Amino acid sequence: MYLAKEKKEEIFEKHGKGKTDTGSAEGQIALFTYRISHLSDHLKKNRKDFNSERSLVRLVGKRRSLLDYLKKKDIMRYRAIIKELGLRK
Repeated sequence: MYLAKEKKEEIFEKHGKGKTDTGSAEGQIALFTYRISHLSDHLKKNRKDFNSERSLVRLVGKRRSLLDYLKKKDIMRYRAIIKELGLRK
């Protein structure tokens, strides 16, 4: 698998409250961002891989809904994660 357990723990430790905090919105958004960038690189090489393309679209939608939730709940946390990950909007 492209994402080892250590890498996931590193992502959650950096963006969440701890390495076991997998439920926080920031941690999930960071994980989705990592997976989106990985799939984007894959699709640049394999442009006819439609199953991966569909997975990418679903991940972008999930990340967008989490970002909308975070924006509605706590605008400061939303702004912090957007700035930290370098996302637009």
